[in-house]
Amino acid sequence: MNPPSVGLFVDSFTPIMDGVTTTVRNCAYWLDRMMGPTCVVTPRVPGHADNESFNVIRFLSLPTLVRPPYRMGLPALDFRLRAILKSHDFSIVHAHSPFGAGHAALAVGRAKGVPVIATFHSKFRENLRQAIPIQRIVQDQVKRIVDFLYSVDQVWIPQESVAETLRDYGYHGPYEVVENGTDFTPSADTARYRARGGGYLGVPEEARVGLFVGQLVLEKNLEFLFASLPRVIAQVPHFRMVLVGEGYAKRRLQALSRELGMQDRVILRDAILDRELLKAIYARGDLFLFPSLYDNAPLVIREAAALRTPAVLVRGATAAEVIRDNHNGFLSDACPDAFAGRVVEVMRDNELRKRVGCRAQGTLCRSWESIATEIRDRYRTILSRWRR
Repeated sequence: MNPPSVGLFVDSFTPIMDGVTTTVRNCAYWLDRMMGPTCVVTPRVPGHADNESFNVIRFLSLPTLVRPPYRMGLPALDFRLRAILKSHDFSIVHAHSPFGAGHAALAVGRAKGVPVIATFHSKFRENLRQAIPIQRIVQDQVKRIVDFLYSVDQVWIPQESVAETLRDYGYHGPYEVVENGTDFTPSADTARYRARGGGYLGVPEEARVGLFVGQLVLEKNLEFLFASLPRVIAQVPHFRMVLVGEGYAKRRLQALSRELGMQDRVILRDAILDRELLKAIYARGDLFLFPSLYDNAPLVIREAAALRTPAVLVRGATAAEVIRDNHNGFLSDACPDAFAGRVVEVMRDNELRKRVGCRAQGTLCRSWESIATEIRDRYRTILSRWRR
């Protein structure tokens, strides 16, 4: 019997980097080795040539006007894709998006008579509201997402608190929790990485660094973050705020830093694909500042933890489910003054920050190899039941 073939369908992939891209890329890498031939099916990005150890199938896409550099995938209009997918003997397909790629996964699964899994990664309603000013259209799109989830054979979420979002959207069906991992190997000695990160950013060793890594979009509560920074700058000597990423809000954040008179304390860097360099930047951060109410289970919290950089989150946020205050991270009330006060308090207590950073590394870091092993075993169970 041939080994199972896995298809991972996603609406964004390299060179567009975000948490879903990182998740799918790592899962594909390990599943291809552990289980059988694995391929990623995703929109085409002009000028990009794939160089992965697993197969990548690209389909027709168009640029988006409101969320560059993301692409709008059009698999239903790509006749070449149909022929390619027809020739693939998939045993199981996994949708990591409820949009074009997800519907392509569902069509393939039904045509081939194989199980279809869908992972709910993001709070899509917030994305839709940012792009579409008409509430009725947003509601209709959310309903389509829920209908898609009811159409698949199994729904996965990355942590238990995400179920609340599903219920809010209108999905009340069953789900399974499959956690995210990190490809950063936890290190007890971060000094070498810290030195490299400081050199790259051009910050002196005495500077205290607040760090944010991710998409520069307003949904991640970045205006809230910037509103908190003047108080932090006033009370923490040599403070620097470093943001690494790309997104439509970058110019807005640059303007805000000028309006608040802190442009010399804010460092903006483009998204970094070099994972070793990114580890160095995480290591140079003294605190990872993540006030987002939008994210479900952000990988960046775990990546920062691997380098012993603890995070400050907003109490009650979905992303904060994995954080115990003063144990493996820090929680703040949802107002800029409270967030700033928490940052100042922790920045002044080096021993607390280091102790919590160690615990964050010990509790939040699980390798993608381990996650992929769990996924492989779940796939095998699903396939066994499906055949019966």
